[in-house]
Amino acid sequence: MEQKRKALGSAIRARRESQGLSQDRLALMVGSSKSHIWRIETGRVGVGIDDLSRIADALDVKVRSLIGF
Repeated sequence: MEQKRKALGSAIRARRESQGLSQDRLALMVGSSKSHIWRIETGRVGVGIDDLSRIADALDVKVRSLIGF
């Protein structure tokens, strides 16, 4: 499970960085905190479907594009 959380977090971080967004900015866009975004991106926490959907919307991608497993 941890490996899948890390893979998802890496995909989110890569997409965020490719768009020039900071963790602060993404957190603001999804109604979260920078520390929560950091925990997601490092695979330290699981992501619920609601959070994942908000993150995908903020990054203007489909949820499935963030899940490579």
